[in-house]
This record gives sequence, structure tokens and C-alpha cells, in this order.
Amino acid sequence: MKMSGSTAAAAVFLALVVAAAPLLVAAQPAMAPVAAAAAAAPANNSRLETAYVALQALKRAITDDPKNLTHNWCGPDVCNYFGVYCAVAPDDPCARTVAGVDLNHGSLAGTLPEELGLLTDLAVFHLNSNRFCGSLPNSFRNLHRLNEIDVSNNHLSGTFPSQLLCLPDLKYVDLRFNNLCGEVPSAIFEKKIDALFINNNNFDFKLTESFSKSTASVIVLANLPGLGGCLPSSIGDMAGTLNELVLLNSGISSCIPPEIGKLDKLTVFDISSNSFAGTLPDTIGHMKALEQLNVANNKLSGEIPESICSLPHLKNFTYSHNYFCGEPHRCFEVPHIDDRQNCIAGRPDQRSGEECIAFLHRPPVHCDSNGCIALPSPPPPPPPPMHYAPPPMHYAPPPPVY
Repeated sequence: MKMSGSTAAAAVFLALVVAAAPLLVAAQPAMAPVAAAAAAAPANNSRLETAYVALQALKRAITDDPKNLTHNWCGPDVCNYFGVYCAVAPDDPCARTVAGVDLNHGSLAGTLPEELGLLTDLAVFHLNSNRFCGSLPNSFRNLHRLNEIDVSNNHLSGTFPSQLLCLPDLKYVDLRFNNLCGEVPSAIFEKKIDALFINNNNFDFKLTESFSKSTASVIVLANLPGLGGCLPSSIGDMAGTLNELVLLNSGISSCIPPEIGKLDKLTVFDISSNSFAGTLPDTIGHMKALEQLNVANNKLSGEIPESICSLPHLKNFTYSHNYFCGEPHRCFEVPHIDDRQNCIAGRPDQRSGEECIAFLHRPPVHCDSNGCIALPSPPPPPPPPMHYAPPPMHYAPPPPVY
């Protein structure tokens, strides 16, 4: 990963590893038994013949294979190709088919050909940590059995691959560390997916109410400078499924809505290095599963609620580089806290008195019903100038002189 060794980066790394491991492990036992059962099935069926066309097209599109991963991609027996996994076809117990392609960490260079759409039984497509460029083929909309796609850490470009929205079984989407840009369609948050990683791209979009419709357990939108909008107050609607939410360094200017406290299954909440303002809601103290809380490098102020530091599983609470003016003693019982560069009297490494006083003289932050920072009302215009007519002057002419 291309992050520093900071606490925030460690939290992201933990979020990504914890999220991906169960999905990848779960795929293994499901694939092994069916592959063994299919060993006696005929090798030359139309599905494998079509897969041969698709995989040969991929091999031709690879311009550099430094680890020789595709050296044995010769002949029609595609089930023996390195990184290709076959299984019994889900709709025909007498036929084998290609169910997975896994060429992770191959440093392969090239493009992804349209022929990959011929792999209509594909459930797992893993190409992370390579050098593929271009965009995902439009033909991916034909991969109706696709469950996991991981093309992270490549050189892919273009807009968000909207063809993924057409795939009914898709549960795991990992597009991080690419050069994708433009809008992220709100429909991705309305799909029944379990994990969404789109961090470290050039997307330019806003969080809207549709964000709260997501059923994902892990959402990572980190390092997206073009991300805008506000953390919606409807975020509490995600309580049933959301376990990890990482929004660090994504240009968000927002309040933290009190409804955040409804996320009682959330274990990781990282909103560091944004422009969140206002106070920390004491409702965060209702998030009983929370283990990692990072709100550093924002414009938050006020007192740290004691209810947060009393959370039973909280291991890491980072709130440095804000404008907090007080913290309860209970916070010192959290295994790791970072309260540097605030305005907390008596604590080391705080902001200067001048900085804190200047911040206190700013207009107070008000949050609207959408979780956005409400702009201060403009001062009333000055009253119009009063024009007084001068009193009439009575001029008496001087007496005549004789």
C-alpha cells in the first residue's frame, strides 16, 4: 500500500486486511470440492472451448510477464493454466467451467480484452498488484455469476466501471489504487454488496442520501480529494451491516451527525484529515463495538464526551490536530490516545494560546438537518441613511440705506 506509517494508515491497513480475508478464505473451500467432483467430467465442452478463446485473448493482450505466470497457457486444457480454476458448472453437473482467475501480484502489464466477457461462469476475478492499463471491458456486464472483482493496484483509467452495476451476484468490489476518475454512481451504494474499496483514485463525487442505502460491511473511500458532500444524518440506517467506515483524507466538509451513534456494529471509524467541524456527538458512546476511532486533523472543538472514552472495546482513539478544549480523565484509560495539537490546558504539545483564542472568536458552527455545515447568516444590511431636509431659512433683506 502507498500510505505512510501513521496511525491513520495503520487503521486503513487493518480495515482492508480484516475485510478481504474472510471473503477470500471463504472462496477456497467452496471451489475445491466441486473441482474434485468435476475431475471425471468431459474436458472438451463448449464452455471450456469458449474459455480458451477468452484466455488466449488475455494472453495476447499481456505485453510483459516478468514472472512467466502464463508460460503454460498453451493448448485447450484451460483448467491446467496457472491461475485458472475450474469447477462444476452451476447449471450443469456434467460440465466443467472456468470459475476463477487469480493472477495477483504478477506485475503483468497489458490491457483487458473484450473477450473476457465470454467467461460467463466466472465467480472470482483477481488481478491486483499488476500493471494493467485502460479500462474494464464493457463485456464484463455479461459476467452474471461474478461474486468478487479485485483489480486494485494497477494503472486502470477512465470512469467508474458502470458495467459492474449490472451484475446481480457481485459482493466484493476492489478498485483502489488506480487512476479512475469522474462520478461514482449512487447506484453502487444501493447494490447488495458486502465490501467496497474505491480509495486512492481520482473520483469526483458527493456523498448523498443514497450512501446510507448501502448494505456493505466495509466501505473505504479514503484519499479521494474530489469527494464532497456531507455525512448524511440517515447514516444510522446502515446500522444493520456496517462494520468499518474509512473516509480519511477525502476533502469532506461536514458535521458529524448524532445519528452516527446508531452504528452499534461499527468497529473502525476513521474520518481523519478532512474538514469536519462542530463537536463530537456524545452518541458515539453508544457504539459499543468500536475499537478504532480516528478524528484527527479536522476542525472539531468542544469537550471530548466521557461516554466515548468509556466504550468497552476502544483500543485506539486519535483526536490530535483539532481544537478540543477538554478531555475527561477516563480517556487516559484507553490503551492508546493521541491528543496533541489541541487547546487542552495542562497537556503537552498543544496549540499556541494565540491559535486557540483566534479559533474561539470564529462564529460558532451550526449543522443543518442534512449533516452539512450551515453557513452563518449574513449580517443584516445597515439601515438606509436618513435624509433630513434643512429647515426653511427666513431671510429678511437689510433695510434700505438713504
